[in-house]
Amino acid sequence: MDATKDMEKLIVESVLQELTKRGVVASNRQVEQEIQKLAEELGCVANKTSCDVEEVADDGAELTIPDITNPWVPEPANAEALKAMKEATIARIGLWRAGPRLKTGALIRFLADHAVAQDAVFLDVSVEILKQMNLFTVETMASSKEDYLTRPELGMKLSEQAIKTIKEKCQPNVQVQIVVADGLSSTAIEANIKDVLPPLMQGLKAAGITVGAPFFVKYGRVRVMDEIGMLLNAEVVLELVGERPGLGTAESMSAYIIYKPTEKTVEADRTMISNIHRGGTPPAEAGAQLVDLVKQILAAKASGTKLTRS
Repeated sequence: MDATKDMEKLIVESVLQELTKRGVVASNRQVEQEIQKLAEELGCVANKTSCDVEEVADDGAELTIPDITNPWVPEPANAEALKAMKEATIARIGLWRAGPRLKTGALIRFLADHAVAQDAVFLDVSVEILKQMNLFTVETMASSKEDYLTRPELGMKLSEQAIKTIKEKCQPNVQVQIVVADGLSSTAIEANIKDVLPPLMQGLKAAGITVGAPFFVKYGRVRVMDEIGMLLNAEVVLELVGERPGLGTAESMSAYIIYKPTEKTVEADRTMISNIHRGGTPPAEAGAQLVDLVKQILAAKASGTKLTRS
């Protein structure tokens, strides 16, 4: 009986350690409550947010998050077909059940992946990454992450200080201005920007295209690129932005391109490449594709649906 309780506590502790490592448990009350419920179901102390580490630390077991890439269904009718489906999608299929509920391992993995998605939204892009990429930072009119999430229009407009900084540091009238924005996933920017931005810049310059100094927009949404384009009178604006994260990945980034944006710009005026990440369009490959797209847009003097009709 004691061994069973120790194993139950070890399971809960593994979740807590993984979420703590990702910076979620201390700051996300909802996740704490979910873990607390699981702890209570498994017999852990009800008035604690974690189980007693000292009681299980001596068994030498390694704390890991369950791997859900392989089917868990016992004796499936068509094992090969199920395996093929698992390899073709990141959807949570073939994880079986415990009565009407998820198996404990599947629940643990769900909570961990959910925590990663929340991290992607609520954490900031690291200053170290921005320094490595030589990106200076400006902010939108959103003064906090809460403003950004609850008032989307604030993430579409530059702050007064941002306008001043951009005018001071950026060359006007360039052919292409590149902008990086955190969007809804800081994780996506950190995971991809080092592999996308250098080949993108090099490819454009090698093609003889004038490129302005790229910079980072904190609390930025897609439409902030319109104001930047008008401010600098750039012929083309290209924005790399973090996509809304999901349980499959929090690393997906998109690239939006627009030709001479104005106050009347609509979403159909933008050309985009989405799902830029290691499990989608590889970052380095995306950089090369973006160079070709920019060339097409400059030649046609159009983007979005207007480009497809030209």
